[in-house]
Amino acid sequence: MIIINHKKPSIMKLIYSALFVTLLFASCKSKSDSAANEAFEKNSKTVLAYLEGVQKEKIDYSSFSKDFKSLNTWYGAKDTISLEEFKIGDSKALKNFNFKLLDSVPVFLPGVNSLTKIVDGSVRIYSTWEISTEKTDSTEAKSGRLKMYESYDFDADGKILYQQGYGDFSGLMNYLTSK
Repeated sequence: MIIINHKKPSIMKLIYSALFVTLLFASCKSKSDSAANEAFEKNSKTVLAYLEGVQKEKIDYSSFSKDFKSLNTWYGAKDTISLEEFKIGDSKALKNFNFKLLDSVPVFLPGVNSLTKIVDGSVRIYSTWEISTEKTDSTEAKSGRLKMYESYDFDADGKILYQQGYGDFSGLMNYLTSK
């Protein structure tokens, strides 16, 4: 005759097992969250330095990856531009307009990987800019406010790899350049 032991595991064993598994997952998540939060803090400073460079008309592009791309969100423009095209666009904009960030500290938010939806150290930012032209012999000085949402993704070396910005650029530029 075969005897089968139907002894049930004790409630305490189940509780300890569940607690162990929970702690195991929590510790793994904490390490990745911690690393992502540290990267976010560092990357936010990189973005802020770029924005300050725009205001001072002295941009340091050493924080940009050589593989940088920017999503071009202007109406009728090609989809993405390279770092060289980005620099040319910045140069033209700085030559014709003055940029002032109106937020003493912009709202920085941690971004997530678009595929995994996991916080990854990327930076999202909400800001308000005052963009103006100077008075000339034939035109009055003009200014307007532009509310922006931007996102910045970074490569493994902490350099800006991808940037996109949303705001009514075309509308503001049409206003500022109209006579």
